[in-house]
Amino acid sequence: MQYAPKEEIDARIAKVKVLMKKASLDGAFFHYKIDYYYLSGTMQDSLLFLPVDDEPVLFVKREISRARRESPIGQIMPMRSVKEIPGHLKPMKKIGMQLDVVPYNDVVKFQELFGNAEFINVSPLTKEVRKFKSPFEIALMEKAAEIQKKVYALVPELLREGMTEIELGGMLEARAKAMGHEGLLRVRSLNYEAYTWHVLSGRTGSIVSQSDSPMGGLGLSPAFPVGASMKKIKRNEPVLVDFGICYHGYQVDQTRMYAIGKMPDLFSKAFEACREIHYRVLDKALEGLTSKELFEYSKQLADRLGYGEYYLGFKPHKVRFLAHGIGIELAEFPYIAATHTYPIEEGMVFAIEPKMVFPRKGACGIENTVIMEKGRYRVITDNDEDIITV
Repeated sequence: MQYAPKEEIDARIAKVKVLMKKASLDGAFFHYKIDYYYLSGTMQDSLLFLPVDDEPVLFVKREISRARRESPIGQIMPMRSVKEIPGHLKPMKKIGMQLDVVPYNDVVKFQELFGNAEFINVSPLTKEVRKFKSPFEIALMEKAAEIQKKVYALVPELLREGMTEIELGGMLEARAKAMGHEGLLRVRSLNYEAYTWHVLSGRTGSIVSQSDSPMGGLGLSPAFPVGASMKKIKRNEPVLVDFGICYHGYQVDQTRMYAIGKMPDLFSKAFEACREIHYRVLDKALEGLTSKELFEYSKQLADRLGYGEYYLGFKPHKVRFLAHGIGIELAEFPYIAATHTYPIEEGMVFAIEPKMVFPRKGACGIENTVIMEKGRYRVITDNDEDIITV
């Protein structure tokens, strides 16, 4: 196993503390394991307290010996109940909590424990810090991309007429896990569950479902109505494979296109339009355009290329983003989207995914995970981008 070095954790905490001071916080609690993992290096059942003017304290329910091995935090204490926490801390007037994800009952409990203290949402602070990736984080994402490259190289070998979408997805997942893929793609959501087996063929590529995506897929049942299904893959139809990889908590995302026999011209031509949009938007990002400006530019390109009607879905199901940040969550800052107004800057990592959806026919597109560095962009999911036929 690879553990986050002390200097990495210290740097992250220092950046959050700067924002805490600007928000006039005395301290902040991190209940949500994605963020306390980011700030402590462990996902053992814990609660992290970060005082603005003192050292952090990690309160651990289970399992403390592993938490002490995994985390460089100096103060790691056992905790049987949150009622013990106030006795270890100074009085506070303004406290941060992750109000976007912490259950209401937990918020009420902490309000009771800390009397008249004011509680504010601290999640925007960690989201802002996590928008930029360190060399340590990028190295883990590059390792995930290496695994992903090997997984995608298996698709032509495994893909065959008559197999089901979920069969192909399952085979890819088994191979990926043997290489170190953790299987779970974490998201910051109450009801959305991410998965790796987004394999859509022919008409299922045009099926919309509950996910905020141009295409949702049929899924296996009303209980899991997204992604790969029991539909059999046919000759001469588009096969879209969107297979995320997670390594040591860090994810990369990618989409490639396949066909058995021949890819229909409709999808071949639309795919080339997607690829053009992909790289022209990245070129524009280097010019300092804001996220919103880049998104609007991509729509203009789609219109000029004759695909505006199908770009990022069809009405009324079009999505309002072209790219999503990625790291320890599948969707995090930065976004290239209609409502985000910051520029795409050095140190940001995101998955850009222009896609076309044709009603009752299918979908096509391309997706890559991209790092902004040294005044340029670098695609780390750099395996073959061409349509592959078998």
